[in-house]
Amino acid sequence: MFVVIFRARMAQPDAAYAEMAALLRALALETFGCLEFHALTEGDEEIALSYWPDLASIKAWKVQAEHLHAQNSGRDLWYDLYRVEIAEVSHAYAWTEARQ
Repeated sequence: MFVVIFRARMAQPDAAYAEMAALLRALALETFGCLEFHALTEGDEEIALSYWPDLASIKAWKVQAEHLHAQNSGRDLWYDLYRVEIAEVSHAYAWTEARQ
């Protein structure tokens, strides 16, 4: 499993940004094999974590038409800067307390 870490500083988010983000999230999860997607914002900073089964899925997502359009819009309109990191998850564990 791999995680894509997307970090950005927002410039001018608008309604089109929110619509594009929702569309991309749905496409990634429903069509391109994304296992999980989480996004958080604090002030003008954004971080998104997406989990993928393999690098081939990430590469296919990177060149998807709507995603390419969003990348261009991000550079032109929405972000002052962004950074993408891809890492392989070597260990993962969780804990849940079952309460009744």
